[in-house]
Amino acid sequence: MEEEKTDAGVPHTGCFFCAVLPALERRWSESTQNHFRNSRVEFLKGLRSLIDDRIEHLSHEERKGTRVTVE
Repeated sequence: MEEEKTDAGVPHTGCFFCAVLPALERRWSESTQNHFRNSRVEFLKGLRSLIDDRIEHLSHEERKGTRVTVE
């Protein structure tokens, strides 16, 4: 199966945004391009934070047994 490519030469995965945004970005001003690039980076950082929190939650060991106070 031959892989389709977008105008930017990026493999097309069937995602509308992956196919259309590279073509639109060429028409945007530099500041608009920077804004959306930074937005994507911040979105990915948010996902990384969610994943890190979930990993931390799953990595905690459950304590076995009962705690008894000795007098």
